[in-house]
Amino acid sequence: MAQPKAAAAAAPPQQSPRAAAPDIAAQLSLAAASCIAGAEAVAMVGREAAPAPTAMVVIGHRGKGMNALGSPDPRLREVKENSLRSFHAAASVAGVSHVEFDVQVTKDGYPVIFHDDFIFTEQDAGKPLFRKLNDGRVLRWDVQSDDALCTLQEALDGVDRRVGFNVELKFDDDERPIFFSSFQPDAARIMRELQDRYPVYFLTKGGTQVYADERRNSLEAAVKLCVAGGLQGIVSEVRAVFRQPSAIGRIKEAGLSLLTYGQLNNVPEAVYLQRLMGVDGVIVDLVGEIAVAVSELPAAVAAVPERDSSSSSSSSSSSSSMDGGEDVGLLETTSPAAAAVAAAS
Repeated sequence: MAQPKAAAAAAPPQQSPRAAAPDIAAQLSLAAASCIAGAEAVAMVGREAAPAPTAMVVIGHRGKGMNALGSPDPRLREVKENSLRSFHAAASVAGVSHVEFDVQVTKDGYPVIFHDDFIFTEQDAGKPLFRKLNDGRVLRWDVQSDDALCTLQEALDGVDRRVGFNVELKFDDDERPIFFSSFQPDAARIMRELQDRYPVYFLTKGGTQVYADERRNSLEAAVKLCVAGGLQGIVSEVRAVFRQPSAIGRIKEAGLSLLTYGQLNNVPEAVYLQRLMGVDGVIVDLVGEIAVAVSELPAAVAAVPERDSSSSSSSSSSSSSMDGGEDVGLLETTSPAAAAVAAAS
């Protein structure tokens, strides 16, 4: 998921070869125009539209998983991320209810589905595509099953309407379940102020990285932001939840839904623990494996045990798979659930 992206306006379904550099102010203006134009009501309104807490939600990250080009795991190069083919592949997996994807606004005003802020090619236009990794390497974007980039409108028209979308835009939905999310506190607040038909979630790293904006630095701050702004839920980096399990109780007491993202969500044991802790849903790359694991999980517990919060004061400078490019390599573990928690601490 690109960070932080704001909403963009609806536009005719037309391709553009390159995405514009991020301009939050301009995109917020486009968001206002889009939201004021209005949209048809979805089946559920307000807080009821958030993922149901009675069943853990599995959300395909960028479709059927992001492309980690630097990883030795071939499953993370199976199908081109953020493409119609990837969305269809995720939709075919039993237990997957939503797909998450990134929407950029091109400089000529069209919303396209693409994670990065710019496109690397050998020439100004056309194939092949390249991707810059977090460590600075530029690799050819080769996957087993390639597909073209697509517009947001093509995804809305072409993907099974039973599949929900986690997007940062407001569009005519044809009764498709949709919710918005943003790492940018003001963008999330504005999206909520402009409309009350679709849930808005605040994306946070929960203190695993430190920002100048204090609203982004803890789960406690995320709760305050959501309550003050009338947001419906939080999407947290999973390590923050493992470091501060008592925060889950406060999130639920505030009437908020809680989803998580991050590499640990590709470990079934870590997802199992989150279900026991009361997490409502997980955004994952290994869609098939985790969907099967979730189908076998028990019900969530009613309360989360307290834990010394002093252990959560440390921060990490590493980049997560939801934000700022891609993670190089997938966390590899066959250890029990305790090892998953240890890896997060």
